Amino acid sequence: MAAKVSLMLCLAFLSAAVCAEAATETAQDPGHITGVGGVFFKARDPKALAAWYRDMLGLQMEAWGGAALRSDAPKHPPKLAGSAFPGSTKYFAPSTSAFMINYAVDDLDAMLARLHAKGVEVLDRADDGKNGRFAWILDPEGNKVELWEPKR
Repeated sequence: MAAKVSLMLCLAFLSAAVCAEAATETAQDPGHITGVGGVFFKARDPKALAAWYRDMLGLQMEAWGGAALRSDAPKHPPKLAGSAFPGSTKYFAPSTSAFMINYAVDDLDAMLARLHAKGVEVLDRADDGKNGRFAWILDPEGNKVELWEPKR
């Protein structure tokens, strides 16, 4: 049994070393992803939904109909997370959408107070996460939106 565990650990170590070496080589070669250029999704009423995101979440809408969020904004997290969830996940519930957008916020309490004053229901919140504080709402089309104040 110990030999089997040792063999598995060695294989895992070698696999990780090979993957790390390949990742280093790939990062130096041209033709790799450098970041997210945008998030695009369908809406029943794009203009009304854009107005909601402007009025409720304070996103400044551009003439072309969407928001341009700056990655170098003050207090903005240094990285963007992307992750595929299993098809059976309940994390996006009550939304039935296949996606959920997480917006970083500078002050979750202020954001939630503004949303409450505008009649937006907060589905849930978590103030004790290891990565910061979270709250969840639904947009008018039923898409779950995660609001995240990073831990500082």
